[in-house]
Parts: sequence; C-alpha cells; structure tokens
Amino acid sequence: MKIYTLLLAFLLAGSAAAVAQTPEGNPPLFNFKRGVGLVTPDSSFSINMRFRVQSRAIYNSTSKDDFGVSEYEMRVRRLRLRFEGFMYSPKLTYNIQLSFSRGDMDWSLRDDTYINISPNVVRDAVVYYKPNDQWQFAFGQTKLPGNRQRVISSGDQQFIDRSIVNIGFNIDRDFGFQAVYNNSIGTFHYLIKSALTAGEGRNVFSTDGGLAYTGRVELLPFGRFTNGGDYFEGDLEREPTPKLSLAGGMSHNEDARRIGGQIGRDLYEQTDIQTYIFDGLLKYKGMALYAEYMAREADNPVTQNAAGQQRNILTGRGQNYQLSYIFPSNVELAGRYSRVTPNQEVRAFENTEEAYLVGVTKYLRAHRLKLQGNVGYHSQNPFLPVNNDYHWSAGLQIELGI
Repeated sequence: MKIYTLLLAFLLAGSAAAVAQTPEGNPPLFNFKRGVGLVTPDSSFSINMRFRVQSRAIYNSTSKDDFGVSEYEMRVRRLRLRFEGFMYSPKLTYNIQLSFSRGDMDWSLRDDTYINISPNVVRDAVVYYKPNDQWQFAFGQTKLPGNRQRVISSGDQQFIDRSIVNIGFNIDRDFGFQAVYNNSIGTFHYLIKSALTAGEGRNVFSTDGGLAYTGRVELLPFGRFTNGGDYFEGDLEREPTPKLSLAGGMSHNEDARRIGGQIGRDLYEQTDIQTYIFDGLLKYKGMALYAEYMAREADNPVTQNAAGQQRNILTGRGQNYQLSYIFPSNVELAGRYSRVTPNQEVRAFENTEEAYLVGVTKYLRAHRLKLQGNVGYHSQNPFLPVNNDYHWSAGLQIELGI
C-alpha cells in the first residue's frame, strides 16, 4: 500500500511540474505573489483570485457616565472574493469584487431604497484600458474618485472602520465611465481623475435623466509613494524621505434620488447635490499624518411627500484628522479626531457629531493579516433622530486575506 501511495504522489508531483512548465521567456502559469494567479500558456488571459475576511467584536456603553452595555456587535463585517487580471492584452484588465456578509451588502435602514431592493453582492465589475503609462480608462461599476479614505480599501485601513465624515459625505461607488491621467515634471508627480456616471449608485434597478460628474486632482510634490503608499493607511513602507499628497475634488449629482447621491434612502423629491473634497497625506519614517475636509450642499436639502413626511440630505461640512506611528516591531499606534457639522437648514434633523478614537494595530503580514484594537468616544449618531447620545466604545478586529 505504501508503494502505491508513493507512486501516486510521484505521478501527481510530475503532472503538476509538467503543467507549470512554460516555454522559455513566457510568464509562469501559476504565481502566488498576490493571491492565487493563473496565466494561460499563450499569455492571452490571466486571473488572480483573492479573498479577505474581517471578524469583529465591539462594545458600546450606555452613556458617557454609565459603562453598562448598550449593545454588542459581534459578526463577520466583511467577507469578499476578488478576481482580477487581463484579457487579450495586458493593456485590457478587469476587476470583479463580490461581498457575502449581510453587513457588507448595504442592507440597512439608510440604504432602504426602491432603486435597489436586492442584496448588493456585486461591489465592483469594471474593465480598464491602459494604452500607455499616462492614461487609464474604465467602464463599469467601481469606486468614484472621491475622498481618499473611501477609495482606500477597507482592508487597508488603520482603524476598524472609516470615520464619521466618510459615513456622512462620501460618494461611494457608481456605474459609468472614468479616466485617469498621470505624469511627472521632474520629481513632481500629479494625477487628474474624472468620472461620468449614472448617479444612482451600485446595482440599481433603474436610472433617470440625471448624471453625476466627478473630478479630482492629486499633487505629489516629492514624487510617488513607495509601493502605492498614498493609497493604504499607515506608513508600513517607512518612507526614507518625506512623501506628500495634496488632493481636491468635486462631485455634482444632477437630479439625485437618494439622500447621499449614490447611497442612502430615497428622497421624496429629486434635487441636485454638490460634494466638495479636500485631503492631504504625509508619510515619513513610519509616521503618517492624514487630514480631510468634506462639504455637501443641495438645492433642496429637505424633501417632503404628499403625506407631509420629510426626508433630508445631510448638508454641512466634516473634518477628519489621523496621526500614526509604526514601530520596528510592526506595532502601530494611531489617533483620530472627526467632526461633522450640519448646515442650519437641516439642524432640525441632524446634530453636530464628534468622535475620538485611539487604535493599536499589530501587522503580521502588512494589511493582509493584522490584529486591531480601538477605543473611542462618540457624541451623536448619523442618520438617527436628534438626541443627546454620548457613549464609549471598544472593538477588536482581525483581518485575514491574501
């Protein structure tokens, strides 16, 4: 029996080696640099498969003085599969991302909408064409060129979740066309990003006559960040020289049908929404400083139906600041302060909100495998009736992925 077992193992090993062999000069059929990758022998198609999961436990106190339990949150926050690669030519690539946990499908009160009444399994389904090093074009559903923290993957964050400013004002994902132009003048690098999209968000049942127009400019005066470090949080690369990115942008959503433009509950009346975005990032020798300012205006921020019920857009401004340092042991300390201030026109429905957060992260394999702990103090909650809700929170999360 042992002889048959050894013979079978030998045959399997030989078959695998034969499959993996490619003509000299061709790329390998299989690679494991970032997930599990496969390239056809004629190099006409490739696919790279990845997964990640976020499991978390969070405690919220009853009030700022009463540390009794208001609620626990214990769940799989995110479970995703991602497929990417090229087809026909390395210039033509694709990205597909699927979500499977209930909390990752936007099945919540603020996303209760007739525009999309199904679970949002499909997060990204987009095709890219990159004719040269300067230009890239996209068609499909993916993130808009909005605030940096929203565009950075949830798997590359240094806190358990994004800030309350992002919750209140981000423009999320949409379906349509996008274009990016990037170039350098000496060490000075810059990017110009634009998007023309439907304006209703992802996986919608129907669209209307209004479109969304988004533009963003990024300036990197000291050159590019190491390994794309301007789009993951924390200075894991420990930049040997200072790296800075300054960015600004705007999104105009014409005849918006939802309270957040691309996200949120349905408005009772359509209206135009403008979102303004400014952010900056500095990294140097393990230190990272991030600042973000966002503002939102609407032609008609308070809408009403025939029964007299009202539903409003959160207009106002938000600011978010994060400071962190990663030690040689790959333990990171980080702090965050966030504030959302609604405009006078909607203060009957929205309160000023503040959040203070301290986080500790142990990176075991950069952002792919990490353990995170957060302690925070919150006043108010977005999308809830006006109240005097002040409470403490503490959370633990493990991120695992390839």
